[in-house]
Order: sequence, then C-alpha cells, then structure tokens
Amino acid sequence: QVQLVESGGGLVQAGDSLRLSCAASGRTFSSYVMGWFRQAPGKERELVAEIRWSGGTTSYTDSVKGRFTISRDNAKNTVYLQMSSLKPEDTAVYYCAARGSLLQRYDYWGQGTQVTVSS
Repeated sequence: QVQLVESGGGLVQAGDSLRLSCAASGRTFSSYVMGWFRQAPGKERELVAEIRWSGGTTSYTDSVKGRFTISRDNAKNTVYLQMSSLKPEDTAVYYCAARGSLLQRYDYWGQGTQVTVSS
C-alpha cells in the first residue's frame, strides 16, 4: 500500500514563498507519476503540477507556470512543490497524489496541507 504524507503548509503573505513536501512510502515509485492538487473552498479540486518519477518530466496548470516548481528526490522518496510569488488565490488545501502511470487515475492521496495567502 502507498502512503503519502504532506507537510510545509502555512499562513504567508502575498509575494512570499513556501515549499510543500510529500513523503512517499510503501512501494517502489520508479514508474509512478506524482501530482500536487489543490482545492479551495467552494471550488473543484484542480491538478496544479505533476512529475514523472522516472525522468522528471513536469507539467503545470497555467495559473502557476513560472511561479511553482515541482521536483523529486529519489533518495528520499519525496516530492516537493516550491511555490513563489504566492497570491491570495493560491489559498487552498494542497494534496499530494500518486498514480501508476499516465494512463491510470490518481489512486493514492495524502491527507492535505492548508496553504493560506493573505493580501
């Protein structure tokens, strides 16, 4: 079974930076795709960024391009989301998720971490 544990959320001011971490355990992730999602109150959950564990190919939703960076540390089985130039509209619960490949749905989820950006 896969376990994902997020950390690093908090309250920051607009323009600040924050780094989220997602520690993964339970199996070998070499073929997995890891994603960061977020869900703001009253809104649908959206995929913010994802990375292929093998090779490191990344993709981002348009609203965070140039501000957020997803990365992974193979030795630590950890995925990061570096967030810069934060805006109040980035306020949400951020979730780490994993899927076996690009053809599969996201089956594994962390508990979420709150990010609040004040203006």
